[in-house]
Amino acid sequence: MAIPALTGRTEIPEIELTDISMRYSAASEVLAVQKVNLQIRKGEFVALLGPSGCGKTTLLRLMADLLQPTEGTINVSGKTAKEARLDRKYGIVFQHPVLYDWRKVRQNVMLPLEVLSLPKAERKDRADRLLELVGLSKFADHYPWQLSGGMQQRVAIARALAIEPEILLMDEPFSALDEFSRERLNEELLAIWSKVGSTVVFVTHSIPEAVFLSDRVCVLSPHPGRLTAVVDIPLPRPRTREMRVSDEFFRLAARIRDSFEGV
Repeated sequence: MAIPALTGRTEIPEIELTDISMRYSAASEVLAVQKVNLQIRKGEFVALLGPSGCGKTTLLRLMADLLQPTEGTINVSGKTAKEARLDRKYGIVFQHPVLYDWRKVRQNVMLPLEVLSLPKAERKDRADRLLELVGLSKFADHYPWQLSGGMQQRVAIARALAIEPEILLMDEPFSALDEFSRERLNEELLAIWSKVGSTVVFVTHSIPEAVFLSDRVCVLSPHPGRLTAVVDIPLPRPRTREMRVSDEFFRLAARIRDSFEGV
């Protein structure tokens, strides 16, 4: 399908998916994603939106080189997804924080830096700066089980940013939270993104969340996942909670909802 003009921060494509299809072989072959073509520009915040089982997470994992496509190619800044992963271009935040309960918060954030064998002083300094960025400096010496779900997810975001990735991949990171916590973390995520400037690909099944966060919303059809619409979100930045009740916000949400009809 033809992709409309993009509204990202620059005109440089950072991620390009060409004719991506993914088949899982089980008792019977399952076509999860079918012929997806998409360009994501550097510094852009893009949401992958669709119902459960439409292939959103599969598509994200393909970008991250956690899965390999059955058909098609993925280009990341002129490299393959595997090369980009080996170059540590990705930070990944999963649906659940996946923190180590026996490690304190600072130690959890430092973990990928330990893998890279950075000097201890540098690891601590970077972890402390990131905890300040996500508003958790006071909890550096707490254990994850002492924090709320939303705070744990902020630790996971800090950990994902520890390697200073160019691309942040987020798989429904706030879906397990109550609506109040979710909206607050949406605002905090945008504040973090405005400071780090990473390209963000964000998986969600929430239309309001996608509209509030994104430069563009990519709508996927029910199984098999096909890219059926790409909707520009022209709401000004920085986004504010008042925008959630604006006429333009509801118009955009309705347009996205209408794009599911007949799919």
